[in-house]
Amino acid sequence: MTLIPEQHQQRLNGVDLCWFRWRGSEPALAPVLLVHATGFHARCWDQVVKHLPGREVIAVDMRGHGRSGKDEPITWDTFGRDLIALVQHLGLSGAVGVGHSMGGHSLVQAAAAEPDAFCRLLLVDPVIMAPEVYEQRQDWGDGAEHPTAKRRNRWQSWQEMFERFRDRKPFASWDPAVLEDYCRWGILPDPESGEGWILACPPKVEAAIYMGSSGRNVHELLSGISAPVTVLRARPRTGDRDTMDFSSSPTWPELAQQFPDGRDVLLEEHSHFIPMEAPARVAAFILEGSAGSRRSC
Repeated sequence: MTLIPEQHQQRLNGVDLCWFRWRGSEPALAPVLLVHATGFHARCWDQVVKHLPGREVIAVDMRGHGRSGKDEPITWDTFGRDLIALVQHLGLSGAVGVGHSMGGHSLVQAAAAEPDAFCRLLLVDPVIMAPEVYEQRQDWGDGAEHPTAKRRNRWQSWQEMFERFRDRKPFASWDPAVLEDYCRWGILPDPESGEGWILACPPKVEAAIYMGSSGRNVHELLSGISAPVTVLRARPRTGDRDTMDFSSSPTWPELAQQFPDGRDVLLEEHSHFIPMEAPARVAAFILEGSAGSRRSC
């Protein structure tokens, strides 16, 4: 498998979606679809891909992120529809679906709509919360006061961004190579001034995504997903925590039990940013499949 992916662009579901494809050398192996978290992008998976020899791998820049369009609406149900459209466009069949955080939430929507597309799912701390949480929505108004709306947007280079973040939480616990990929691919040339770089996921877009995180309840879909599902969870939350504190897991501990063939794996040594801290470990779960599941791929 080449480590230099092809870049693709296609208008789907009303937005220009970008995705990257690593061509595999073993066509008999199930392809892998990787879906990133809020505020991230497809190339944050590069270090995971390095540990998937022979596999065809597709990683998408979700709407509002990376090199995909920033068209509204920026909502969690829209992410699901975007992913469904991509799966249909690719003609995906029997793939391993892997989603981190918002990406896991979106993957559930896609797997429910296109069951033949996936032979199994790996949901990495997918921010699917307890049912009652969806009845309690926090009002941030127009989003201007949301913490992520105040993120620094302008940078002189990805190297400046890397040096700024490398010793700060939560980035200090990341694999340095993942942080480099995050910075290198996470900024775009400033189209207005023609100088410097801006975040590929604009702060106002990221804020809008967090504002809508409790607005798409997927619990009604879970029992209809027959493919084996592994849920990786970070260390549990204790007591009242800031909703933007990702040092622990925002995922409902009972989530895996809601799937017909679900398995829960608790990784207490990790924060919510499991793929950034342990890319090789995530790759091992992708290759391993679900223990005791009815299928293997």
